[in-house]
Amino acid sequence: MASLTDDLKAAALAYHRLPKPGKLEIQATKPLATQRDLALAYSPGVAAACEAIAEDPETAAELTARQNLVAVISNGTAVLGLGAIGPLASKPVMEGKAVLFKKFAGIDVFDIEIDADEVSRIVDVVAALEPTFGGINLEDIKAPECFEVEEQLKARMSIPVFHDDQHGTAIIVGAAVRNALELAGKKIEDAKIVTSGAGAAALACLNLLVSLGARRENIWVTDLEGVAYEGREALMDRWKAVYAQKTDLRTLAEVIEGADVFLGLSAGGVLKADMVARMAEKPLIMALANPNPEIMPEEARAVRPDAMICTGRSDFPNQVNNVLCFPYIFRGALDVGARAINEEMKRAAVEAIAGLAREASSEVAAQAYGGETRLFGPDSLIPSPFDPRLILRIAPAVAKAAQDTGVARRPITDFEAYEERLSRFVFRSGLAMKPVFAAAKRSPKRVAYAEGEDERVLRAAQIAIEEKIAVPILIGRPHVIEVRAKRYGLSIRPGIDFEIIDPEDDPRYRDYVALYLERAGRCGVTPDRARTVVRTNFTVIAALAVQRGDADAMICGLEGRYHGHLRAIDEVIGQAGGIDDYSALSLVITSRGVHFIADTYVTPDPTAPELADMTMRCADYVRRFGLEPKVALLSHSNFGSFNSPSSEKMRETLAILRREAPELEVDGEMHADAALNEAQRARNFPASTLKGEANLLIMPNLDAANISYQLIKAVADALPVGPMLLGPAKPAHILTPSVTARGLVNMTAIAVTDVQAQSA
Repeated sequence: MASLTDDLKAAALAYHRLPKPGKLEIQATKPLATQRDLALAYSPGVAAACEAIAEDPETAAELTARQNLVAVISNGTAVLGLGAIGPLASKPVMEGKAVLFKKFAGIDVFDIEIDADEVSRIVDVVAALEPTFGGINLEDIKAPECFEVEEQLKARMSIPVFHDDQHGTAIIVGAAVRNALELAGKKIEDAKIVTSGAGAAALACLNLLVSLGARRENIWVTDLEGVAYEGREALMDRWKAVYAQKTDLRTLAEVIEGADVFLGLSAGGVLKADMVARMAEKPLIMALANPNPEIMPEEARAVRPDAMICTGRSDFPNQVNNVLCFPYIFRGALDVGARAINEEMKRAAVEAIAGLAREASSEVAAQAYGGETRLFGPDSLIPSPFDPRLILRIAPAVAKAAQDTGVARRPITDFEAYEERLSRFVFRSGLAMKPVFAAAKRSPKRVAYAEGEDERVLRAAQIAIEEKIAVPILIGRPHVIEVRAKRYGLSIRPGIDFEIIDPEDDPRYRDYVALYLERAGRCGVTPDRARTVVRTNFTVIAALAVQRGDADAMICGLEGRYHGHLRAIDEVIGQAGGIDDYSALSLVITSRGVHFIADTYVTPDPTAPELADMTMRCADYVRRFGLEPKVALLSHSNFGSFNSPSSEKMRETLAILRREAPELEVDGEMHADAALNEAQRARNFPASTLKGEANLLIMPNLDAANISYQLIKAVADALPVGPMLLGPAKPAHILTPSVTARGLVNMTAIAVTDVQAQSA
């Protein structure tokens, strides 16, 4: 496990501690507001549900949360790279796994840490939990006990039991091997496979590769004792013995000759460059040790430019990350009430992952990755963990395999409807910012922060540097920034990690004054005033830095009034061509989904043409998040139910959009609840051209937009993103004084994608 920096360790502890301990909570899914609600939820009404389940146990899937509830279970004997730290110390990891299940696949989890080391006791404890759960995810149990535990539980339980450390890794490795061999023009039955490491994950990978067609005689296993050979006694068990070769060879260096695939699940640096040089043509090197791979990609490519390389790290292509599969395998298994996760279901997941990597990127998927079209090839053997299509490919494939092999209790009869339901979940999962961060990381840009002395900016700059999403430029006094960074325990260093523009003493001061006079001289700015402003107005300085090319984008607004900042940006940067006026787009991410609202901050009462222009620009922004815009023009009138100036304005806006953007999915005027509820909309106006739930809500005026935005933030405990300023000639965003460091980081990523979009 990589050692933590002091500030990352402090941030991680604060994350787990505040505002309440841990990462999970339990919430009721039904109303409990009245005496009747209580009577239905508990005594006496609950007896009806109990009696129904007693009569037919299968109804538990309809009457309880069991079929969407998974247990993540560990005894803490092999936790990440931390080793046998015990069940209690493993709890943060298990909570983290629970969060991934929920975020990526909508699956609820109880994490269960058990104080049990003996196989028989572990099995007895877990097997006794079957009435509670729809599936069991075993986690961080050391080998070889984990093999025996899983084997016995599968025999005793009639719900899926899945040891992710083994099978999750194996499935992704299987997909990578499948695609790499295809690119190399090789067949799996002919491939020579050499491993370094023979733990649970490595042996599971080999077992699955054999299931996919690899031959045991072509597989060579090495570990701390060298080659696994017939007759060896040290560090051998019945699972490893399956791959023992009758040979006199004893080391990795000896067996690597002519290998088509190297599978490393061991330790950093064990695969040497001279070994790679002796591998077969177009080899696949899977150096999956973390944080230091068995060989660094650049070292391998130096001797073998034809090599295809996978690692476990996010900073290299082809990351083998278990989150690629385990949430979606369980999603498919739970949705058909599977009794087990069998080999056929695992192979179906392999083919789904491999197939997705070979797919041409759709327009929406390309938008999700900053406009990049991902092409199948040596650097794209497996999909990104954040590809929104993963659940849409893996879960149905696993569900179909469960049905085909007879382990599904509740087969899906309409897969088209099932896939539509999964599609709706994709953008209700709170992962809206992931594509934006992925795009920002690929090509970081220089972002100037006007309020560079603010604690939130300093913390955001630290994260931006660590996450490699931007190159921060802080505007402020160097000594103040340095003192405050130390006070807050941050490790970022001025002049090394980030640049400072010092308002009191910057060598570009005269140039900035001259540029400000050039841009704002006809707005009543005198030379004396210009000199004062460029010393004192940090938003103007940030705008000048962007206009002059010293920065690529700017963020301001942590202090002062919104329109004061907007005036400074307008004076220096100005509007983009073809823009009638600025507008502000705000995003709220709730448990229900992702919704954009406009115009939340700029124009008090826009005209219909202004609303239409704003809507088209907002729609382009929504696409950058990998979403296809579904636009609702909101009003107090519902499809002509009331005539007023504002409702008539929204109707006129629709007419303009129908004429100027016929491809846009838009309708109105309508009530807000109709925009978010297709069934209600269909009752009121069956002919509506808007399908599904609207994700872009256009308000008739500033009051409606801002009130709605603030209300949703407060009532729905939503994550706000923005506001995003639309219309400036160069990327500039004005936030609000309530923004958090987290909000600043989000807007930093968005600002970077603005620059990318302008230069595309």
